[in-house]
Amino acid sequence: MHWTLDVTFREDQCRIRKDNGPQNINTLRQIGHNLLKNETTLKVGIQGKRLNAGWDEDYLLKVLLG
Repeated sequence: MHWTLDVTFREDQCRIRKDNGPQNINTLRQIGHNLLKNETTLKVGIQGKRLNAGWDEDYLLKVLLG
């Protein structure tokens, strides 16, 4: 899962290093990864789904609502 998070969310370039920030943002990334992985209407990778969710609000709602 680390490789997928690194490629999709650029986890290694993240500069959040203080207090509980790294744990919190990692939890949010994992939730986002799982939501994108469970969405099956688009036949693209996780990164493509993430980009599409950023561009299309209807698709974002579809991902969030399952």
